Amino acid sequence: MLPTCDVFSENTGVIVDNAALHPDILINADDRAPVVIEGEYDPGISVEDDARARLGLRVTESNRIIESAIALRYPETLRIAADLDVATKSARLLFAVEYEDGKRFPESGWLEGSCEDVADMARLASIPQRAVDEASDQLERGIEIAASRMNEMARLRPFITPEISKLLGLADVLQTRRMACAIIANAMVFHNRVAGMHKGIQSLQSLCGPDVINPQSEILDSWQKILKINYWPIFAIARDIVFQLPVREAVEILRILHDTANQITATGAHVAHDLTGRIFQRLIADRKYLATFYTLPSSASLLARLAVAKLEGIDWSDADALGKLRVGDFACGTGALLAAVYEQIATRHENAGGKAEDLHSVMMEEVLYGCDVMPSAVHITGATLSGVFPSVRFDGSRLYTMPYGRQRDGTVSIGSLELLQSSSIMTLFNTSDPALRTGSAGEETAAQVTVEIPDEGFDLVIMNPPFTSNTKHYDSRIGVRNAAFAAFNASDTEQKSMSKRLRKKAIETCYHGHAGLGSAFAALGHIKLKPGRVIALVLPFTAINGPSWTKFRALIDAKYEDVSIVSIAGVKDGMSFSSDTGMAECLVIARKMKTKTDQTNRASFVSLSSRPADLSQSFAVSRSIAKTDEGRQLDGPFGGEISYCGDVVAGETIDAPIGQVEIGWGAARLRDASVAQTAHALAKGKLWLPAEPKPIPIPIATLGEIGTRGLDSQLFISSAHKGPFTKSGASKAASYPALWNHHAPSETRLVCNPDSQLRVKRGMEAKAAELWKHTSRSHLNSEFTFGSQALAVAFTDKESAGGRVWPNVIFEDDRYDYAFTLWSNSTLGLLSYWWHSNRQQSSKATLKITVAPSMPTLDLRVLTDDQHSTPEKIFKDFRDEELEPAHLADIDLIRRDLDEAVICDLLGFDDATLRAVRRLAEKWCAEPSVHGGKKRPTTLDNGA
Repeated sequence: MLPTCDVFSENTGVIVDNAALHPDILINADDRAPVVIEGEYDPGISVEDDARARLGLRVTESNRIIESAIALRYPETLRIAADLDVATKSARLLFAVEYEDGKRFPESGWLEGSCEDVADMARLASIPQRAVDEASDQLERGIEIAASRMNEMARLRPFITPEISKLLGLADVLQTRRMACAIIANAMVFHNRVAGMHKGIQSLQSLCGPDVINPQSEILDSWQKILKINYWPIFAIARDIVFQLPVREAVEILRILHDTANQITATGAHVAHDLTGRIFQRLIADRKYLATFYTLPSSASLLARLAVAKLEGIDWSDADALGKLRVGDFACGTGALLAAVYEQIATRHENAGGKAEDLHSVMMEEVLYGCDVMPSAVHITGATLSGVFPSVRFDGSRLYTMPYGRQRDGTVSIGSLELLQSSSIMTLFNTSDPALRTGSAGEETAAQVTVEIPDEGFDLVIMNPPFTSNTKHYDSRIGVRNAAFAAFNASDTEQKSMSKRLRKKAIETCYHGHAGLGSAFAALGHIKLKPGRVIALVLPFTAINGPSWTKFRALIDAKYEDVSIVSIAGVKDGMSFSSDTGMAECLVIARKMKTKTDQTNRASFVSLSSRPADLSQSFAVSRSIAKTDEGRQLDGPFGGEISYCGDVVAGETIDAPIGQVEIGWGAARLRDASVAQTAHALAKGKLWLPAEPKPIPIPIATLGEIGTRGLDSQLFISSAHKGPFTKSGASKAASYPALWNHHAPSETRLVCNPDSQLRVKRGMEAKAAELWKHTSRSHLNSEFTFGSQALAVAFTDKESAGGRVWPNVIFEDDRYDYAFTLWSNSTLGLLSYWWHSNRQQSSKATLKITVAPSMPTLDLRVLTDDQHSTPEKIFKDFRDEELEPAHLADIDLIRRDLDEAVICDLLGFDDATLRAVRRLAEKWCAEPSVHGGKKRPTTLDNGA
């Protein structure tokens, strides 16, 4: 299973200075750290000690240090097996990895798997993450130093850096200069790999060493020779950047980056496919508007593993069959996802007896399709993929720079999204601009080409698309009208034209302008995917419960099966699979149906405890998820199926229906699935509390059934909507009071004072009177930060207009306001809000005014006239009490008393039910999407 490695079994003479020592298994390979496997039959009492004893030893053949060792436990059945080969292939093995720095994976317990799994772990262990991190830091430091020299050059020679920036298609700013240095550094690292593999290619040291008078001339000559062999994606732009540098500055920058390349090579981590991509991502100048957040290597590996596992009917031993696969990433960025898929295909081929090296040419020439609007990103993708087997030549690639923005003929293009209604496109694959040459064949193809990217032509579409939308209000204040198309200094006219073109191209797809470009790329992926094959996407968490993503959810429900949705029950940066997003994300992996079935479609919702920290954790998590064929369903508060990484809980899986596309899918980003199960039951009119044997009926209706949502706040004051009011500061004597903004310290009591007043514009008195009919005393919190705010619903003593964050809820019966306010701020009301809301941010939930009518709430219509007097009395008792922020509902004595009043006095349940509700409060407050990682106080002012 490791055909490129030397595998020694019980050999002596393999360890330096200890010829008699014979590791059970020693795995050694070029450019890899050696790995030892020590094995014993169960219970393997001393196997970990044996494995640790091998760490730090030096291997004779490669003179490299053993940095990791695998402790392996064989089942007793192998001891007596008649056919050991057959028995070993079917055996379930227990294993763990010991590292030289004292770490163990998993931290406790053992991984369980097959021989293939042990081989996979040996591959991962051969490049410790520590070395990759060290090399990344070195690369970034070298780039920073080189970029500082380029900045000096920009001041002294102001006409040089604009030419270099033009090569990259970017503005002449600091980030672009860093990027130029990153591309040179990347080419130098790769040069170290290919030197000596081809005749006439000298070592980097001989070209840039201290004794070389003119490194620029030597490098340019050598890279021209390399381009005649191949490697066009890597060296073309780098060569042209170096060519632009004046001799003195070129010498200084090249020597800095030469030292950096040598340091990286010395770590042994230069073979890590994500290395330059990781640094490159930190340098993208237009990241805000392209929203191209880098897919972390561990996340890319997890998504690729889950996606490839869903491919059916693949003979992984058949190289010809694998060469007919088509894998597409139409927003490839630095190629992390394509590289991760390539790794999975190669691994499965090797595990089936093949040699991954034999696949390299066809993988580059036919299998892997990558598209992006950034020429420099496609450069990194080309380097990433070419570098898997640098000695193997290929004659072309399917990596394309897509036309974006204003074109020479005056039209505008929208990158890969041009393919929404086309199977062919004129790309910038190889133009006269060297920065846009992304093929590998060379100068003879330096022209625009039309390429075929057929509909329903791909076996796997995998993407982490841009998330940007055109609905960011703050962007309009800085002159950006269409944020989704504001990259590359696009003018306002170009932005409008591109936005219009996308709307036309994406008609009758799952694209929605508020959902942003992510929904357009999801539509593109669906169009290009073959029936029976797999789509795998990194999307914002709003994709599974945001109202603007309804059409996407409808597409998944109607057209896909074997649906898996993976999210992270983390906080802050730990909620996402990409770097630096600061918002929750999810993975959506599904198989496109060949024929529509009448079955109720369901999905497996996997909530991870944390984001996989490295490739080993991604391996273990994906294996654990794969073993969970069917998770527990939402019915019954008994939790989900637990996935383990050793003895540590890796996540929880719930099997849930996905037919309610309008409401969204709430069974995600959960620490404790029983909380979701209780919320689901409550929405169905059943109070089924954790640890309770059966549910209790409870009157529940949707908010839209018992009341009416208020108007959009912009209708009151926006000039665009001809609003009849202006807004100013609050006044106790206001004729038209308004509860408009959030101010958490003032929002701790059920009754809130209006913070603004509205004034009627002259001549608009009649319209003002008509709008004022839609005001009320009840206000729903549309942006609820559980970690700092106390109220899901606020009450104003007088009818008041609701602002954007406090929209009105209007009831025909004024008595409903009291019961609605009490219920909504009790534990059960908070749970209903949380379940129905979008939980994309750390502890902040949003509930748009258009979604509010479908939120489950207490059915106030069932209360009799006598019963309606009870909530009014309770309300008077609680109206001036100070509530703590919602994430402290379990220890807030006032919230506890409010629960008692609602559960016992209003609804008539007993003390046992109240205790169960308080237990539920503890569980809910422990959810990361509620507390957001905020530190809990040991005591509260109200005496808890």
